[in-house]
Amino acid sequence: MESPRRNEAELLARARGGGAAAFDLLVAEYRSELTAHCYRMLGSPQDAEDAVQESLLSAWKGLAGFEGRSSLRTWLYRIGTNACLRMSARRPRRLLSPDQGPARRDTADLGEPVTGPVWLEPWPDDVPADEPDPAASYLRREGVELAFVAALQHLPGTQRAVLILREVLEFSAAEVAHQLDTTPASVNSALQRARKAVEQRVPPVSQRAELALTERVFATAWRLKPMWANGQPALACYQQSPDDGRFLLGAINVLSLRAGRITELTGFLDREVHRRFGLPRELREEHPDQFSPER
Repeated sequence: MESPRRNEAELLARARGGGAAAFDLLVAEYRSELTAHCYRMLGSPQDAEDAVQESLLSAWKGLAGFEGRSSLRTWLYRIGTNACLRMSARRPRRLLSPDQGPARRDTADLGEPVTGPVWLEPWPDDVPADEPDPAASYLRREGVELAFVAALQHLPGTQRAVLILREVLEFSAAEVAHQLDTTPASVNSALQRARKAVEQRVPPVSQRAELALTERVFATAWRLKPMWANGQPALACYQQSPDDGRFLLGAINVLSLRAGRITELTGFLDREVHRRFGLPRELREEHPDQFSPER
């Protein structure tokens, strides 16, 4: 069986000789993780794609200058990180709406729309439910957690890069210093400042830790029907049966609101309670906006 290192060396030689197909194969292994890295840096999947395209074009043009003193992966991250730093210097940083300004109290006044690419954009989750490597799944989810990426956008570009390269990707201080053309001492100093700034904005309990209690929420499909109870908004929750695919009533959830926020969600599972509300046992999928007759 041919070793990956030998195969990479052969592809590299062919790519240096002008083989575009060999270059595509050479960088294909790193494209997804490089895109995720650029997303953390820029806060937008589209900007990340632009940065990756720019990076790979630079890598292709500069392939003759790659001397192999570092791994190909490290070299690509160096190019990608610097592409992101250039882009972030000429584009407005991406923010969540609370960072743009205080929330409006008058719900009738939505204010003027904010135009331009200023909002932090979500990252499509590509981790499958049956992820074979829990450790890899953990790193991917933690690395693109919304609060973390939002906090990164408040850092100066170099601090942002240092924190991601050291904490998320686990490059050594010497490797990061080489990538950013600085010294390990400067990297460690920037890392300490970045950690302190991010810790002030990121909740102490990560989303991954929270999800460890709630991952079964999406184990089966749900349908929700708005209703009212106790003068409060509520939801009739219909869960899909794994046996026959029918949507059967599982709970009535009543929402308690304070200061415009949901402060409590109270679930009622008793079927007798459901009957008092006149709720049917089954929600027909062919007419999801209507209740089926009581069975």
